[in-house]
Amino acid sequence: MSNRLFQGVIHQMKDAVDRVIGIIDENGVIISCSELVKIGEIRQGVRDELAYTTDVVVNNGYTYRPIGGNVKPEYIVFVEGEDKTADKTSKLLAISLSNIKNLYDEKYDKGSFIKNIILDNILPSDIYIKSKELHFNTEELRIVFLIKFFGKTDMMPFEMLQNMFPDKSRDYVISAGERDIVLVKDIKPGTDTKEIEKIAINIADTLSTEFYTKVSIGISTIVDNIKDLARAYKEAQIALEVGKVFETEKNIINYENLGIGRLIYQLPTTLCEMFLQEVFKKGSLESLDRETLMTIQCFFENNLNVSETSRKLFVHRNTLVYRLEKIRKLTGLDLREFEHAITFKVALMVKKYLDSKTSKF
Repeated sequence: MSNRLFQGVIHQMKDAVDRVIGIIDENGVIISCSELVKIGEIRQGVRDELAYTTDVVVNNGYTYRPIGGNVKPEYIVFVEGEDKTADKTSKLLAISLSNIKNLYDEKYDKGSFIKNIILDNILPSDIYIKSKELHFNTEELRIVFLIKFFGKTDMMPFEMLQNMFPDKSRDYVISAGERDIVLVKDIKPGTDTKEIEKIAINIADTLSTEFYTKVSIGISTIVDNIKDLARAYKEAQIALEVGKVFETEKNIINYENLGIGRLIYQLPTTLCEMFLQEVFKKGSLESLDRETLMTIQCFFENNLNVSETSRKLFVHRNTLVYRLEKIRKLTGLDLREFEHAITFKVALMVKKYLDSKTSKF
């Protein structure tokens, strides 16, 4: 936000308001004032008081009010006096300057521009026009992280993320909902998946430690054009949605690693139900008990190797063969045959997907 713009507004209001009025920035410094000699004065004590309230503060003959009404606001207005007139004037100033700031940010702020792109609030034809206005490089490699918080938190850890990624000309931290924060990050050519996931792990560990809350992060693919950021954001959303179904033990889900789960998630439920009816005999899937399902899971994890699976399950090889034969009789699928195993694996994932859909209603 331009200090000159604020000073221009304050100067125009000077004659209409028969009192000293001004604005304090995030460092507690007066950046605009109807009395020019006061510009540069520090009033950090007022900022400290307003850190605990979104309301008005009266201090040493002045009335202070945050712009936007947020805790730890970026700007604070002040009016000379501690009476009702000062209170009303500070309220009018805060509302007026908040609207001016929002209009300015929408027009000139790169973070607001990125937010409009990922939320599809700007026409594709306008993206390049706006990019030129903002001197924004449209063809850099970027990736989107969608950070979702669970459980109760007193505040969104928005500022902490901004501190973790302070380069505001390259990395953009955006609030996308009550419990969602988006990080749009520039990356260097040749950055591999492990490096990207390392960034996500660092974010999750830091925020979980500081805020004692569970964090899940969806990671998009890398895009090389600004117009593709909306698609990347949707990929990060899908990563979290699919992860909730098929990767419940993970809190960092990469869209590129979703595999067949991504395909299943996009299928209509009627098609999934038809597939299960075709694969399994009626009621055969429901007849499999927990021990049998654990055996199947372990068999898949050990690449259909009977000897290795029996060792992991601490059972005799013949016992495992007996269980696999029992599964074949119940379902008609022999898991020792690769094609049958693939069909069974997909069918279990489809069943899990349908169960997740049912649990939402």
